[in-house]
Amino acid sequence: MSTNLTNIRNLSLEELKTSFTEFGEKSFRAKQVWEWLWQKNVHSFDLMSNLSLSFRAWLNAHYYIDHITLQDQQISKDRTIKSAFTIDDGKVIEGVLIPTSSRMTACISSQVGCSLSCQFCATGRLKLLRNLSAGEIVDQVVHLQRQAQQNYEQNLSNIVYMGMGEPLLNYKNVLLSIDRLCSPDGLGISPRRITVSTAGIAKMITKLGDDQVKFNLALSLHAANDNKRNQIMEINESNNLETLSEALQYFHEKTGSRVTFEYIIFKDFNDELTDAKELAQFAKCVPCKINIIEYNPIDDGKYQQADPRKVEAFAQYLESLNLIVNVRRSRGKDIDAACGQLANKNKAIAAEARALKF
Repeated sequence: MSTNLTNIRNLSLEELKTSFTEFGEKSFRAKQVWEWLWQKNVHSFDLMSNLSLSFRAWLNAHYYIDHITLQDQQISKDRTIKSAFTIDDGKVIEGVLIPTSSRMTACISSQVGCSLSCQFCATGRLKLLRNLSAGEIVDQVVHLQRQAQQNYEQNLSNIVYMGMGEPLLNYKNVLLSIDRLCSPDGLGISPRRITVSTAGIAKMITKLGDDQVKFNLALSLHAANDNKRNQIMEINESNNLETLSEALQYFHEKTGSRVTFEYIIFKDFNDELTDAKELAQFAKCVPCKINIIEYNPIDDGKYQQADPRKVEAFAQYLESLNLIVNVRRSRGKDIDAACGQLANKNKAIAAEARALKF
């Protein structure tokens, strides 16, 4: 893409108005272009049929529209659909549509790769290639919405930023994408149907509080003592549990929102009742619910699924303390679309990962 062109989806409506009036167009043209970009999700100025040919030519000469292209999709036996998307520079990201009896959820990516290197996650093996733009994030939702309608005749009910990358390390674009998704002149989705999941960047959780965000926050916890969490999540060394607890309390005070703790349960690592007691103690820091997540092994086999009986005992202990607990079963495991598996066997992404080693 020519460096002389500006990505038009990075501009606000007011910036479009200013640019267009300087060109000699009426300011209402900005609203028309905005609707094509964010409501109709059009990726070519030539398709904006209510604009004059001369204005479309001017747009093509000054701007481009970043977008993603569906490269491949796989459908699981449980109806989960995993999609590989190519972005403008040829890199590949993945998104997942997760249908259940009560929800139709889009799981989307915020970065190409990831910088956090969590030991149990396939995406963490890739290294970070770049942040996604707000437009590229929104495009994933649009594609998955189409899949939901075409395959299951339903609309999306929920959006989770739980795909590739750490959303809070792409803070500006993630919040901008949520603004576009929720705006009445965008897709009009309620922020209460959106969840952003973080591995735990304390200062950015605090910033979410300062910005008084309306969407839901989930913390990928996976261990409630620093020694164990350090072993599986390097980020804990600089964002320990005490620091995270303080940030979460601040977030709750500012937003009034309940926090979700995500806890992947691993065999012989964090599946004992002593681990459950530590989790219950940490969970006292804010009003919360706890999602216990079945582990989905990746190629190295370092971690394994916990025994179902231990998972049940773990959950029952937490429930006995009046905590809200959900046990999440894997979806899309047969196509490597389950939690922690994105990019596990995607050939294009794997090739990029290998190239980084040389």
